[in-house]
Amino acid sequence: MRDLLDGLDDEQRTAVLAPSGPVCVLAGAGTGKTRTITHRIAHLIATDAHPVSEIMAVTFTTRAAGEMRVRLRALGAPGVQARTFHSAALKQLRYFWPTAVGGQLWPLLENKLRLVAMASRRVGSGTDAATLRDLAGEIEWAKATLAAPSTYQAAAAKALRDPSVAPETVAKVFEVYESVKRDAEQLDFDDLLLHTSAILEDNETVAREFRARYRCFVVDEYQDVTPLQQRTLQAWLGGRNQLTVVGDANQTIYSFAGASPKHLLEFDKTYPEASVIRLENDYRSTPQVVTLANRVIAGAGAGHRFRLKLRAVLPDGPQAVFSEHPDEPTEASEVSAKIAARIEAGMPASSIAILYRINAQSEVYEKALTEAGVPYVVKGGQRFFARAEVRQAMTLVRRAAESAPETHERGGPVLIDQVRELLGPIGLSDDPPPPGALRDRWDSLLGVVSIAEELADAGNEPGLRELAAELEQRSEAQHAPTIEGVTLASLHAAKGLEWDAVHLVGLTDGTLPIQYAETPEQVEEERRLLYVGVTRARTHLHVSWALSRTAGGRRSRRRSRFLTGIAPDAPARAGTGRCRVCAGPLITPGEIKTGRCHNCPSSADPQLVEALKTWRRQRSADDSVPAFVVFSDATLLAIAERRPTDDAALLAIPGIGPTKLDSYGCEVLAVVGRTR
Repeated sequence: MRDLLDGLDDEQRTAVLAPSGPVCVLAGAGTGKTRTITHRIAHLIATDAHPVSEIMAVTFTTRAAGEMRVRLRALGAPGVQARTFHSAALKQLRYFWPTAVGGQLWPLLENKLRLVAMASRRVGSGTDAATLRDLAGEIEWAKATLAAPSTYQAAAAKALRDPSVAPETVAKVFEVYESVKRDAEQLDFDDLLLHTSAILEDNETVAREFRARYRCFVVDEYQDVTPLQQRTLQAWLGGRNQLTVVGDANQTIYSFAGASPKHLLEFDKTYPEASVIRLENDYRSTPQVVTLANRVIAGAGAGHRFRLKLRAVLPDGPQAVFSEHPDEPTEASEVSAKIAARIEAGMPASSIAILYRINAQSEVYEKALTEAGVPYVVKGGQRFFARAEVRQAMTLVRRAAESAPETHERGGPVLIDQVRELLGPIGLSDDPPPPGALRDRWDSLLGVVSIAEELADAGNEPGLRELAAELEQRSEAQHAPTIEGVTLASLHAAKGLEWDAVHLVGLTDGTLPIQYAETPEQVEEERRLLYVGVTRARTHLHVSWALSRTAGGRRSRRRSRFLTGIAPDAPARAGTGRCRVCAGPLITPGEIKTGRCHNCPSSADPQLVEALKTWRRQRSADDSVPAFVVFSDATLLAIAERRPTDDAALLAIPGIGPTKLDSYGCEVLAVVGRTR
């Protein structure tokens, strides 16, 4: 028992020792969330609050679930069910379907787009790849938010969704898709949760058996649950309150998919007796990274009472580096050169990441890294356990395990040597081949060896049989090992991961925040994405952006508005100047005149603007000239923003030369002076 509390800080210890439920753990990035969760589960078991068989832990990614199982096994609790929502529901459906529905569980759709195309064709809609992808996305959103075909349009309008396909068409395709799928007796991913919750809600016999088995639930990343996942959780609980939820509202980044932090933020209203514990000591990142992260999220303004502010615990590290580049190829080339230098200095490639807003940004970095001779892994590519060489390696391990005698030599070092010997003939050489297909294969096989090394580190003298079982379990859970190479990932895909050095690239307005983020809520979700990106870095953080997409292109981009007041002002480029607010380039004559981007807020006093307009009306009438001949609106706004106090300050405003200074200077300065 004492061992389970050793090494925990006061906040973590409070979370571990809290009663079995209801408990809400507000855990900031890098605060030891997984450690706290797993120690809490192990403590519940050690104190006989719940046996292993009664506990179910659910999270959002197979990797997180796999990591949780590995840690629980090390804590002496190997039998705890730690799964994703969908994996847990699939296991339950396989067991209960014959009783609740009859027959064997319907097969899971391998490719949803085939049925979406069939449905789209029947209603006369498009069947090109982009349209089908958008239709599938809308159907997934609808099911995640519990919208039926008949209620989709109203739900989409309420959520301010703007699909590329007309909402009425989406509703028709959705209806036909569900009908075709039902006739074919197939299930899609979302059906796993829909059917699980429906069976537990409607079948008392099944519900009684399930709830007698599982009595305690732990839910990770609770800020990102969808209404469908919440409904499933409530069906699992059946009105009970043996529930621990863990989340961070600052990291809510999946609203576009139907997720909502509402259930986390209102947890103590749902359960007035709940214990609410805050974890804010950041053990991942240096004070420089933590400070920057807090400044990014502080830009959202006044936050909810559940918002966390991280406290740095680690020693000082280097300051974050900000850099501007003329174009994307130059940005990618310079980032790759810096990474190559880090690797040359001894930093492992797998401890470095390049993070971007959209997957399309990866191409220029893949090219630049290849040219720099730097190995990389694109997160979101082919799954590790789906690769041909990994399947071949698993077959070799399984066959060797089956043929090995019971007295076969065992133990960590022996196991690792056996695996290397098995995989040698299929491409695992002592030295890595050059970048290319052979190197990709070599990296995959080395990943299999790394799983054997992890198993060996866990002790108990593992052999080939234990490794074969571990590989099968990881394959089922898609719990892939870390492959040696720089990680290329979107900010969404980077959630839950961390690296020693992180390069946040392409941070321009229109990319982050993304161009279609229009409402204040959508823009703030984009800010949280940047926060997630910053908090992935342990020590080194490099933030960059490019003014043009292509080499030699027009440099019309501006750095992200989220960097205003955070990134240092860049030197002005000849002929453009910089925005006084965000330091982005000034492009249009109006921007140059005011010294401010059109996206940045004006600092002008409305009373002064009105006073200047009143003066201009009178003066234009006295001179019998149009008002714009005196001063344009843009010049008046620039005067109101800069509030000049002398002739030199007036002359510094574009649009005011010596002639206009002589004609109007004294009067303008007087108007400005009267409104101070």
